[in-house]
Amino acid sequence: MPHLSRGLIAASLLGAVPAIGAAQQPNEVHRLRWMAGCWEMRTPTRVTHEWWMAPLGGMMLGMSRTVVRGAVREYEALRVELRDGVPTYVAQPAGQPVTLFGASTTSDTLVVFSNPAHDFPQRIIYRRVGTDSLIARIEGDQGGRLQGIDYPMARAACGE
Repeated sequence: MPHLSRGLIAASLLGAVPAIGAAQQPNEVHRLRWMAGCWEMRTPTRVTHEWWMAPLGGMMLGMSRTVVRGAVREYEALRVELRDGVPTYVAQPAGQPVTLFGASTTSDTLVVFSNPAHDFPQRIIYRRVGTDSLIARIEGDQGGRLQGIDYPMARAACGE
């Protein structure tokens, strides 16, 4: 009887290996691994940090914080996850309800997330520039005109 139990346990464990491995297979979220790391935009009066964990399990987790003259002005919980097979940017600024932006473009250097029904922004864009910087951009239509804000960020030490 002990051999049968060990055999069943071994078979169960071996049967689980493909399922675990399948969860780690690259997908469109994994393609965005170039966003992983700590990023910073700094001016004399303002600093913005955006930190992204590397993709794992089909999800990237991120956070952002902007400090102006020593006071937190904005913060946001972020994630990129697959929803119906589409990488989706899930933003939750300052504890508000989440807003979803589905990816319309993904590559090794660019991702465009869109939500045409959202007030502003309707698009969130990340563009890799070399190995040590990226530009995050929010944009959308306001009053029939395209408005946008660029956030050029450099790779920074994490935890500072």
